[in-house]
Order: sequence, then structure tokens, then C-alpha cells
Amino acid sequence: MPIPEKGVETPTKTEEAKTEQQELTEKQELQKEEKEKNEILRRYRHLMRLARPYMQGDDAKKIKKAFQIATEAHGNVRRKSGEPYIFHPIEVARIVVEEMGLGTTSIICALLHDVVEDSDIPLSRLEKEFGSRVAKIIDGLTKVPSDMFGQEKSQQAETFRKVLLTISEDIRVVLIKIADRLHNMRTLESMPSAKQLKIKAETQYIYAPLAHRLGLYNIRSELDDLSLKYSNRKAYDEIVGHIKRTKASRTRFINEFKKPIEEELARQGLDFEIKSRMKSISSIHKKMVKQHIPFDKVYDLFAIRVILKTGVGEDEKSTCWRTYSVVTDFYQPSPQRLRDWISAPKTTGYESLHTTVMSKKGQWVEVQIRTHRMDEIAEKGYAAHWKYKGGNDKSESSIEGWISRVRDSIENKDLSALDFVDEFQNNFFSDEIYVFTPKGDLKVLPQHSTILDFAFDIHSEIGERCMGGKVNHKLVPLNYELQNGDQIEIVVSSKTTVNEDWLSYVRTSKSKQCIRQALKKDQKIIVEDGKSIVKRKLKQLKLEYSDATVNQLLDYFTYKYASDFYYAVGKGVIEHTHIKKFIEDDEEYKASQVKPKKDKKEYKKKKKDDILLIGGDSTIEFHLSQCCHPIPGDDIFGLTTSGRGIRIHRTDCPNAVAIMASYGNRIISVNWSSQKTQTFEVLLTVIGADRMGLVNDVTRIISNQNKVNICGISFDISNETVFEGKIRLRVLNTEQVQKLITELTELDGVVQVMRQDEDEILRD
Repeated sequence: MPIPEKGVETPTKTEEAKTEQQELTEKQELQKEEKEKNEILRRYRHLMRLARPYMQGDDAKKIKKAFQIATEAHGNVRRKSGEPYIFHPIEVARIVVEEMGLGTTSIICALLHDVVEDSDIPLSRLEKEFGSRVAKIIDGLTKVPSDMFGQEKSQQAETFRKVLLTISEDIRVVLIKIADRLHNMRTLESMPSAKQLKIKAETQYIYAPLAHRLGLYNIRSELDDLSLKYSNRKAYDEIVGHIKRTKASRTRFINEFKKPIEEELARQGLDFEIKSRMKSISSIHKKMVKQHIPFDKVYDLFAIRVILKTGVGEDEKSTCWRTYSVVTDFYQPSPQRLRDWISAPKTTGYESLHTTVMSKKGQWVEVQIRTHRMDEIAEKGYAAHWKYKGGNDKSESSIEGWISRVRDSIENKDLSALDFVDEFQNNFFSDEIYVFTPKGDLKVLPQHSTILDFAFDIHSEIGERCMGGKVNHKLVPLNYELQNGDQIEIVVSSKTTVNEDWLSYVRTSKSKQCIRQALKKDQKIIVEDGKSIVKRKLKQLKLEYSDATVNQLLDYFTYKYASDFYYAVGKGVIEHTHIKKFIEDDEEYKASQVKPKKDKKEYKKKKKDDILLIGGDSTIEFHLSQCCHPIPGDDIFGLTTSGRGIRIHRTDCPNAVAIMASYGNRIISVNWSSQKTQTFEVLLTVIGADRMGLVNDVTRIISNQNKVNICGISFDISNETVFEGKIRLRVLNTEQVQKLITELTELDGVVQVMRQDEDEILRD
């Protein structure tokens, strides 16, 4: 053993162990860092391979430069999952090129989409490096800063509006934003639950419908599936399990079904491919909920897709119908289930021939017939449409028509961000109807559109002078709701006939905008007339027209603005006699303004036995929402309000998606406490076959439950055999509700028991 030198301390075994551990940790960190660098490089190279078919000239250098700037900007930043942040922009760029088919400019913008927002790199530098077009797209992708808004305004809605306003200028902003959202949803697992709910709600409210509208059907389905995963994990996992368990039998069925079709198409010399498409998890769940059926009763779990490879100049339409003839030679079609989207493509540009046929085993099967070009548009939506631009005038006009309608709607600068997003959601994500002019020209309108919507769609002047219309040669009123295939003729007046009631007659934002503009013109004239009437009346009563007098009139008639008051006078809502009565009541009115102060305690909300814990605090003021009636045991979230405490909603509340999508920054996590005294209102709907003594059995089961009270009950017998009962109860928690549902379902004759929301609650 060596003798230590004099004055040199010998390290202890503990210190030696610590040093070895530090060295090991440092080595592991270096290995991890090296591994991450290699993974970043691997992903970047994979992206470049995917982008190669779209590159021209010095595009590779531009993409490399964008990658270097993104790496510089995000540095050592990590995502919630712990992985390097740079993984995210690389993945968004990969989605943009591989799943959407976009080119170099979009790849560059995807790599840089978070740079301005998350670093000190200014937009001006990106403009200098890549040009004004890239800078404009990145600006459209950058969130509106949160410090621009108070609590009552929605940063999310302003950001949505900013994105949606780019649709008519450069559709790539929206496409990259959808790719960004898709990757965020794919990596949502590591986020806290409140953040998951917010992101899921935004996805359901805006991004999934937008993906559908732009023809990105696969992405729409995945976004819907992931939304279900984070809103109802149990249902999601159950359906995934069922799909896996039935895969083998499903594969055998598909192979048997398509075999004769393949043989005949090959015999006829057609170049084709046959694939099967599984119904999305969210679609299966919706069907199960809507029809109240288990998984094994959902029969249309998949569709067969026949993709034809047609030659240059070959008639696609006739080839598809020829294939339809082959399919229906082997299998009996349902006449009601034939859809021809080749002759009349959807507004997304989607073209296909759909039919549903009966298999030899007695099962209905959907068959989709399309060409390779149609299939690429169906898979990659708007991006593929531009690749084939000029190839199909009908497809092109459908998409351009939708973009044109968007352009018309976004010109309305008067709407708040929330109203703008709401109108956009209602108008451009809804189903559509196809109607005709007297000359046979096709018009596409949102479902539930009226005669007035049709009139304004033709021209604003036609709409303003509309008196009614003829649908299929029969006179109908202004608010008549149009149906698919209607032929419409507008009946017009020689002058404008617009009035405020029209706003409730129309569906489209274009119609509403035209009506508001027409009303504004009239309103200015009516306001001036009203002002003149007030002046004359005051002069008759020997009173001075002054600001003080006008303010007293506003107080008396409860108007905030003088223009609104004058408008009411001009319209005759406030008459001469009303103004005279104000003068007579003047002294009494003034005296009535002095009111004793009320004890603040009168307005103080009583605590509900500390039923909630908000951030661990059971004393914060809150209100249980009346739209969904949350009760202990429900999954819930809180919405902070200005001066009104916390509003509590169920996560499956009918309004939850819109609330979380618009006010995500005000969503907080809340939990139920363990109180066992407070009761809550719920509504149960019971459906079944009527029989003697059923009502007695139902009330007996409820009465036997501890601390469950019946507030209201009614039974409706729609015919001699079927009944529907509504039972309003007060219960302690969801455990009691579930127990009741289970016991009531077991009653002879009861088919279904459901818990309902506010819009169906019985009124006393």
C-alpha cells in the first residue's frame, strides 16, 4: 500500500464512491445527449428524403437553413414529455410533407412555426432569410399575445380568428396549424389533465371540423379518435380492444367478399387496387351512443375501397360506373344508399362513387369506387387538389366556391372574436344541401338554410328586396327551410323590405352581414327621426333639451346609449305618451333613485357544505352549472368568471367543448370533497315496453334508495306499447345514480335508462 505524501489528504471510501457516481452520471448524460443528437439528425434526414420529390433548385439549402435556425431558437428547451423541443417542429414538417403532400415553403414554415413565439428571433430575420411569403405564413401561425386581453376576452378566439382569416389568402397557414395540432394531440399524454381538456376541446371545436372541410379525412378521423381518448378513455380502450379481438374474423370476411370482384376486374383488364378501411373509433362510439347498441351490433365497421388506375385521357366517370356494375353483379345493392360524388363533388373536392351492398352472409358492406387521382385528393385533401388543378373543373369549382364563401364571411369586421369563431363554426363546418335556381344552376348552402339565405347568396340586393319565394313552384314564406334538390325562385319587391326579424330567419354569415348592413343604413335615419321627435315633445312640454334631460330620460327608460333611446322613439317603441308620463313621474322618479344600501350579507353565497376543493381550498365561491347539473362523482372542471366565482361544469357537458375551446386560459382543476349531506338534482329518462304496474315498480326502487328524493315524475305513452318516463331526483352522488340506473334497467319491460342534461329537465 503506497504511503501518502505529507500534507496531502487521502480520500475516504465514501468520497471515492461519490466521485465514481458523479463520473458515471456525467458519462450517462453525455451518452443521452449524443443519443438525442443522433435522433434529431435521423429525423431531419428522414424529412429530407420525404421532401426530395417536391424540391427544386436550392430548396435543400433553404430547408437546412430553416432547420438550423429552429435548432438555434429552441436550444435545450424540452417538451413536457422530456424530449427535446426540436422534435416537435421536425414532426410537424414531416406531417406536412408526408401526410398532406405540401412542398418546400410549407416545410420551412413548419420547421419555424414556433420560432418567433418562443425565442428572441424576430420575424424580420426570417423575412430576410426566406422572403415575405414565408414570413407572412409564420406570422399567421404565431399566437396572439395573451397580454393584449382582459379576462373576459378570449385569447384563443382571437388566435382562431387570426388563423381563419388566412384561409382566403394562403391556405397553407391553416394546413400547417392542423399538422401542429395533430402532433400535439399525438403527444398529449404527458400534459396535465386540465391542459388535456383544453386542447381536446379546441381540437373538437375547430381543428377536426376544419381538417374535414379541407378534405383531410384521415387526419380528421385521428383527431376525433384522440379527442375521445382524452375525454372518455374507458370507452376508447374498450372499442380498441374489440377491434383487435375481431381482426382475424374481419380479415377473413373481407378476403372472401372481394375475391370475385378482383377476379372479374382483372378479367376485364382493369388496373386496380382493393383496400379495406376501418371505421374510426370515434365514429363507432358515436353510433353506439346514438343508437344505444353494444359494439357487436355495429355492423358497418369497415368499407371496401376500389381504386382504379386510369390512363391519360381515359374517362374516369365511365370507368367507375363500369366497376360499379361489376360489384352489383355479385352483390345486391341498396338503392337508398347510392351516392354519386363524381357528378357532383363535395365542397372539399371529394369525388367517389359509394354504394352499400348485401354480402352472401347477409351483412351490409359499403363499397367506395374511385380513381387514383380521386383517392389522393380524398387522402391529402386541399394539397392534392392543387396538384391536380385543372384536371377536374367540378372538383375545382367546389373547393373554390367554399373558399369564396369564406372570403365573403370574413369581411365582417364588426363581430367580436368569439362571435366570429362561433359563426364560422356554424356556417362552414356544417353539412350542406344542394339546391337549384329556376335555370337549373346548382347552389351549395349550409344545412337548415332558408329562402332568405338563398336570396342573399344570389345577390345582396335580391335579398334586401325579397318578399318570399317559390320552392318547386309552390309559394313559401321567408323562413322556409330548404331541402336537398329544391328548385327555388325568389319573389322580390320594388323596394327594400329588411327588418330585424330577418336575423332569426337566416343561417349563413353572409346573410346576417347583409341584413346588419341594411339595418344600419335605416338605423341612422330612424335615430335622427327619434331625436327630432324628442326635441319637439320637450318643447311642447316647455322643457329644455339638454344633456341632463337626456340622461334622465335614459335612466327612466333604462337605455345605456342615447342613440338606442332615439332609435326606440323613432321606431315607435317609446311613444309621445311615454315621454309625457316621464315628466309627470319626474319628482317621484328622482326620489326613487335614492335607495337604502342593502346588507352585503344578503348577497353572500352560502357555502354548499364544502362540497368542492378548488386548488385544495374549500372556501372559494362557486356555482354549479345549470346546463349539465354536475354532482359528486362526475368528472368536472372549473371556469373562472369575473366577479362571479367559479362556474362548475361536467367534462361531458353539452357546452364543455365550446367553453374550453374559447376560454382555455380560465379553465382550472377542481375536485369533489368527501361531504355526504348535500343533495343534487338529476334527470333520468326511462324507455321501455308499457305494462301493468310498471310505474309502481319504478317508484318503489327509487323509494328504497337512502337519501334519494323524487322531485317530479311523468310518463308519456307514445303508442299502446312504448313509454318514455322522465324522473327528476335529488341524489348525493353519481354512485347513487349508477345504482338506480342498474336496478331500473333490470325491471321487466325497461329497455334503457339514461341520465339527461338541462335542456330536457322537467319543469315544475
